[in-house]
Amino acid sequence: MNIAVSACLLGEPCRYDGASKPHEGVLALRSHHTLVPICPEVAGGLPIPHPPCEIVVGSEPLHVVDANGIDRTAAFLEGARKTLETVQATNCRTAILKAKSPSCGTGRVYDGTFTGTLVDGFGVAARLLQENGIRVLDENQVDSL
Repeated sequence: MNIAVSACLLGEPCRYDGASKPHEGVLALRSHHTLVPICPEVAGGLPIPHPPCEIVVGSEPLHVVDANGIDRTAAFLEGARKTLETVQATNCRTAILKAKSPSCGTGRVYDGTFTGTLVDGFGVAARLLQENGIRVLDENQVDSL
């Protein structure tokens, strides 16, 4: 089975801070599945590194800002769109995404105040994938595959 995976979980240094977050449980899936690396923020054109970004809770329409107050919504939307294209083109029906990320969070994301406050919600790419029938999990849910 092909599974889309946040590239940072596979050891790619593509997080906002230039780091990676390799996850042993995710890496172990390589023995039985084809893992397709994705990074919506890179796909959307954000440089690595870049200031941390958060979704502004309650904003309509969607609003994503960085820690300097710069609107990054367009990059997040473009990255989500390109990620969906990649996931569909590679026949992935499941995506394992980085928890709490403004792109990839699945169920909990930071609230846009840059205070470390988590709220219920989905990252921009995670939501688009889910809306298009892709099962989205975070790295802490690998055992549910």
